[in-house]
Amino acid sequence: MDFFSSEFISPLLSVFLIVLAGFTSFLTAALGAGGGLLLLVAMASFMPMAAVIPVHGLVQLGSNANRMLLTFRHIDKNMLIYFTLGGLVGALVSSFVVHDLPLDWMKLAVGGFVLFLLWGKKPSIKESSPLGKAIAGLVTTFLSMFVGASGPLVGSYLHTKGYEKMRFTATFSASMTMQHTLKAIVYATAGFAFWQWMPLVIAMIGAGAIGTWLGLKLLHKIPAARFQRLVQIVLSVLSINLMYQAIDELFF
Repeated sequence: MDFFSSEFISPLLSVFLIVLAGFTSFLTAALGAGGGLLLLVAMASFMPMAAVIPVHGLVQLGSNANRMLLTFRHIDKNMLIYFTLGGLVGALVSSFVVHDLPLDWMKLAVGGFVLFLLWGKKPSIKESSPLGKAIAGLVTTFLSMFVGASGPLVGSYLHTKGYEKMRFTATFSASMTMQHTLKAIVYATAGFAFWQWMPLVIAMIGAGAIGTWLGLKLLHKIPAARFQRLVQIVLSVLSINLMYQAIDELFF
């Protein structure tokens, strides 16, 4: 994987991604889910694939770290400790293969994984022992390095713990902050030049903060079911197009 490929995006595309970051954060805050996946698939459709997972991860790191700090006292710290221990192992294993992953196969994996998250039945992992927590951290962190969108899997796992709303939000945000931090470390170690993308990342995080604020303001005024179905359809179309691009480049 060529992490030093200087395929700079246009100013128009930069503006589009900044606005999209704000809109997808608005969706997540107002509807509860969908924004991170939409941002990931859109970025994979328009950006150099080598930059998509690390840049998306850095943007999501900013978003989740902000929520973690605001809800810090509600975190299930026992869960976070074992989840992080597993995440460290998952990140270490991924560091041996992330540099050599073919970009077209990564594009195909992202599209397929998003379709699975949208339409498939997510596995229910109810094991709450220290080992179970560590395995959940290991598996989801490893997957996050290649498909970027581990949030729904982490959320599904934490839902089985029966947390009340604030404890769930805090523990989820802390777990995702950990994963995205490890992702940044793995990709930086593999040679990804984060500094080239920092102005865009900072602008997207800022737009995301505004989108989150607006989304929370309108949380009870939006018909969630209708919007979630629309987001699901848009995501499916983008994912299928992404997979088509990958198949066309791989086999034709």
